[in-house]
Amino acid sequence: MDLVLIHGMGRTPLSMARLRRRLRRAGHNPLLFGYVPAFETLQGAVARLVKLIDRRVDSGNYALVGHSLGTVIIRAALGQLENRAPSACFFLAPPLVACRAARFFSRFRLYRWLTGEMGQLLALESFMQQLPMPSMPTRIYAGVGCPRAPWLPFGMEASDCILGVSEATGRFEAESVKVPSTHTFIMNSKQVFDDMLNFLKPLA
Repeated sequence: MDLVLIHGMGRTPLSMARLRRRLRRAGHNPLLFGYVPAFETLQGAVARLVKLIDRRVDSGNYALVGHSLGTVIIRAALGQLENRAPSACFFLAPPLVACRAARFFSRFRLYRWLTGEMGQLLALESFMQQLPMPSMPTRIYAGVGCPRAPWLPFGMEASDCILGVSEATGRFEAESVKVPSTHTFIMNSKQVFDDMLNFLKPLA
């Protein structure tokens, strides 16, 4: 099966290299999609993603895999993929709501410069709420690998050090998969990979 892998904010397509290698060894055809938030709008990234799918992906049977901001790009693209929708979506540490980290850092000029429009949108609850969730089978992976302590930013809430579980799962916490990983490296989790393979078996 074709799978399009979309990295998170502050990362590059290379961050998905280990997951790509594992998927390829399992017989799938993973493709990397890259973007730079500082120099690109969300709609610009969405347009390029749709074009990639049109050109290089089997529109009859493919999946989208997003990490963090990559999941926002996927959700923003769904309306343009109605006639060639994916068979499944995989969301790794997705911000399903306006996350605390984005709301905090959006006050600083350096963050706005480095993350552009997309970084600002992550802090807007009105924007995050209007993004559609996939209608096709979707797997959500929430990291819980960050230490918990009353004096830490997330207190005693399970988190991946960037997103609390409630931010990564929204109203879908009961159906999500909790992974003992941090936000930055959740795509390298063997647990995530094994679960993805099992999820893909009936779809391949």
